[in-house]
Amino acid sequence: MLPVKNFSLSISFVLLLSVTHAQEPDDALRYAWTQPNGTARQQAIGGAMASLGGDLSALFVNPAGLGFYKTGDLTLSPAYQRLRNKTTYLGRTETEQRGNLGFGTIGLVTGTQFQEHGIGKKAEQKRTGAFAIALNQTATFSNNLLYRGLNTRHSYSQRFLEEIGSIGDANRVAQDFPFGSSLAFNTYWIDTIGGGSTGNFRYKTRATASSGLLQENSIRSRGAINELALGYGGSVNEKIYFGFTLGIPFIFYNRTSTFTEADATQDLNNFDYATLEQRLETNGNGLNLKVGMIYRPAPFWRFGVAFHTPTWLRLTDIYSASVTTDTENYKGVQTQSSSLFTNGEDAQFTYFHLTPYRFLVSGSYVINETEDVTRQKGFLTADLEYVNYSTSSFRVDPEIDNSQTTRNYFKELNETIDNSFRSALNLRVGGELKFTTLMTRAGVALLGNPYRESYSPRGRRVQLSGGLGYRNKGNFIDVTFVHTTGKDAHYAYRLSQQAVEGARIDARGSRVMITFGHKF
Repeated sequence: MLPVKNFSLSISFVLLLSVTHAQEPDDALRYAWTQPNGTARQQAIGGAMASLGGDLSALFVNPAGLGFYKTGDLTLSPAYQRLRNKTTYLGRTETEQRGNLGFGTIGLVTGTQFQEHGIGKKAEQKRTGAFAIALNQTATFSNNLLYRGLNTRHSYSQRFLEEIGSIGDANRVAQDFPFGSSLAFNTYWIDTIGGGSTGNFRYKTRATASSGLLQENSIRSRGAINELALGYGGSVNEKIYFGFTLGIPFIFYNRTSTFTEADATQDLNNFDYATLEQRLETNGNGLNLKVGMIYRPAPFWRFGVAFHTPTWLRLTDIYSASVTTDTENYKGVQTQSSSLFTNGEDAQFTYFHLTPYRFLVSGSYVINETEDVTRQKGFLTADLEYVNYSTSSFRVDPEIDNSQTTRNYFKELNETIDNSFRSALNLRVGGELKFTTLMTRAGVALLGNPYRESYSPRGRRVQLSGGLGYRNKGNFIDVTFVHTTGKDAHYAYRLSQQAVEGARIDARGSRVMITFGHKF
């Protein structure tokens, strides 16, 4: 059992459901708690690239690493990923899995080296400069989740009762909550209590948890964040490296969730089952900036720092919901969709979202560092990244809806995010050994827990990776295998007056990536 320890947090969450928008606190985490992705070489060393440089994936981590280029690279990085989720809910365990094709860093970098002449101490300086353009899949949302269990403590329908509060007008309940309570009310999942009168009704649920409710939640999500990046990196005297990247992410997310609870008995008690299906599609794009610096005090040491600004996103949600309830001899099977309230079409809403900023520090040690990289024997590298997930926020788009109700909604949502998430440290460590034209690599990435204890149990992700590389006569190929484990939790609903159990998620993922490259 995973109780919610801070009920005031749940109360704020429930308040958010009283308006017809689809954004939730977990939406903010979806675009922020992502695993590193890049070339196969970068993936093999745990994603660490903030001080190493010389790889196109530096464009997305620390663009100062582009300053190590004196020639050009063309890379292509296809990938295949498989994710397996084992969920435990109310003592029952289920397993779901999903595989999909994807990609890492695909792009082009062109580098040059030149001498700058002057006078005095700056009589002659070695300089490099490199331009890069690349596309990278910075997150994938392809996932299947399923959990089931017997609940004898509470029902999903209690969330609807909290949503309508003390509204005594049954007409308002039937019309003002088109994506939740109105659908449940009009199909008799919740109903009026006998003896009420117009404007003075009270409500009850027909799903009685005390006799046992068989609950099931099935979630199917698809989509990705694909980021197009343009960047420049340079160096002075092979000691100071600097760079910047302009990133343009494109987001597509599609989710269908189906929650069902059914009477566990064979009694004719005017409730057999109820199903809530919710569909959400999110599309949008945005803008971010990454800047960084690498300092090489000695040929074999490299130290890097990088800053990623918040990503500014303009997103559009397209969403709908439907409820089907079977109350047996009372009203039989009833179905209603939110499209009845939205002119037969899915609802649509456009808004702004800001992701958290990121700050990275890094160090690398290159074995047998020489100007001729073919004679280097390998390296060790580590990145430490700070992310404050609570700084995620949602904003109104005044051209779409600047009403006080909507502004209040986003204010409540952002306060809930502040109370739900926290800052975390992500550690990435890796290394490489070179044997003439062959290389072996290994790495690990530890992604810290983004949750406050009151919102969710401890979450974590661990990524173990290894790979091989081959370089000869300007051509190279890298192959990497990444194994990911993680723990998380999922709540189908939360209640303000009662602790709610969540489903424990033990995730296992595998990813195979190949990078083909050519130097010119």
